[in-house]
Amino acid sequence: MKKVTLSDGEWKLMNLLWNKEPMMIAEIVIALKNDNGWTKSTVFMMLKRMLEKKVVRVEEGNRAKLYFPVLTKEEASVYETENFLSKVYGGSIGMMVASMTGHKALSQKDIEELYGILQQSEAEAEE
Repeated sequence: MKKVTLSDGEWKLMNLLWNKEPMMIAEIVIALKNDNGWTKSTVFMMLKRMLEKKVVRVEEGNRAKLYFPVLTKEEASVYETENFLSKVYGGSIGMMVASMTGHKALSQKDIEELYGILQQSEAEAEE
């Protein structure tokens, strides 16, 4: 698994590629201009940085270069979650949940979802 930290802007660009790959630069520029007001040069700079990080790759297409994600959403999510937990809660999921419940940040739906996840995890551990 790649251990790469993505900036907020890189997450936006990766979400585009994860939802629709490959994409031409023109498609990326239009999507990000409408969403964020980014210029073509901003998109080029972001893609260059992401190519250097090896989280995207480029191929020559018939009309234009095509950009593909190399990093999967799952890889990025797992690493970012682990990094966040380590940085903020010393790696403790329990401390994070305690913090969220202490601030009434969890809805009843969130609690039920967490309970279901814990039950499933417990069942898998017993197998």
